[in-house]
Amino acid sequence: MSELIVTLLRLGYLVLLWLLVLWAIGVLRRDIFGTRVLARGSVHTGRRSPAPDDGARPRRPARPARNAPSRLQVTGGPLNGTTLKLGESAVLIGRSPGCTLVLDDDYSSNRHARIFPSDGQWFVEDLGSTNGTYLGAAKVDGPVPVPVGAPIRIGQTVIELQR
Repeated sequence: MSELIVTLLRLGYLVLLWLLVLWAIGVLRRDIFGTRVLARGSVHTGRRSPAPDDGARPRRPARPARNAPSRLQVTGGPLNGTTLKLGESAVLIGRSPGCTLVLDDDYSSNRHARIFPSDGQWFVEDLGSTNGTYLGAAKVDGPVPVPVGAPIRIGQTVIELQR
């Protein structure tokens, strides 16, 4: 082989080696520092603009059932004692800073599970997590209704719906 080809191959291998080193450093940095968790109240959320008037009568918000859960309580794990007030929207649970309940748990996924209301009842749904979501002792495969007080386990964190 000519000397030019050998030099180009050496340079190519050197570039590949540096790319591998930089990739490994990036993986280590993400593993050491993890996701950035923001303190409550540190993010300013602007008010949403009202929905455009389409001529229809405004709907009244649905009244919660008498025995419907009103809060989500973390009963086990690193965030033990944390409480979230439940509303009409879904609660997204995971390690991502964009989640409603941000878990500091190595066994949870970025977007691990979702708890949402439907027809006056609350459901839990696993969002394709690695380690799974459990309602009591049963693994959650699709949307499953959650009774009040039933433990939902996500990694090392245990969550319950409470009145």
